Amino acid sequence: MTDRLRVDDRFTIEMTPPTADRVGELAREGFRSIVNLRTPGEKDEVLSPTKEGEIARSHGLAYLSIPVSPQDMNEATAERFDREVAGLPGPVAIHCASGRRAALFTFMHVARIEGLSGDAAAAKAEAMGFQFGTPEMRALFTRYVDGGKTRGGAP
Repeated sequence: MTDRLRVDDRFTIEMTPPTADRVGELAREGFRSIVNLRTPGEKDEVLSPTKEGEIARSHGLAYLSIPVSPQDMNEATAERFDREVAGLPGPVAIHCASGRRAALFTFMHVARIEGLSGDAAAAKAEAMGFQFGTPEMRALFTRYVDGGKTRGGAP
């Protein structure tokens, strides 16, 4: 993947955590929300979630922190992501440390909205450059997308 992955008109995945200057750039580029999936104190933290939120709001951006640790890579976190991201003004920039968590949850969210099957959504994500990393992550992805209760709209 590159430094940024535009999923659709609403969602863009940033492959690195933003600096304070980058948050301002995102606002100038027209983004209206930032979602941070890093946990507080995560290795190589650029900005704490609290500080990032303050900077984002100072630039007029909506800000959402959903801390995702390895044990949070599950359907409950995906449901929370769906629920909370649906209410944000777009376009939305989503990040974690490397883009992997951000891409996983964003692609699951978009696939459910588009009504795709898990396999079709996984193929689409992979065609766009996403790498699941492990068979377990691909299984979580397809299971969640196939089991999604929402079709054609936000959860």
